[in-house]
Amino acid sequence: MKVEEIEKRLRKYLERDRSGIRKTLIGILLDGNKYTTEELHRKLSENGYELNPRGVSAMVGLMSARLGILKVEMGEKNRYYLKKEYEGLVSSILREYDK
Repeated sequence: MKVEEIEKRLRKYLERDRSGIRKTLIGILLDGNKYTTEELHRKLSENGYELNPRGVSAMVGLMSARLGILKVEMGEKNRYYLKKEYEGLVSSILREYDK
């Protein structure tokens, strides 16, 4: 997928983010670490978001399959992380949404 297409999809994804949870989740993933859905659920809960772990699974699944910005490290528990090649793009788009 081309960078322009990923940028367009990411912008649409964030425009529909009424609560800010999508932006927060992407911000968590920007730190370069790998997370299980349980760890992401805990971090989102610590930020005041109320959703179940399955909701987090759905969000990371969509971000991986539809947006193409996440990678999955398969194992007993899958770990998700932001693809290195999109860190700059994602970071700059998030900064725009912080304004």
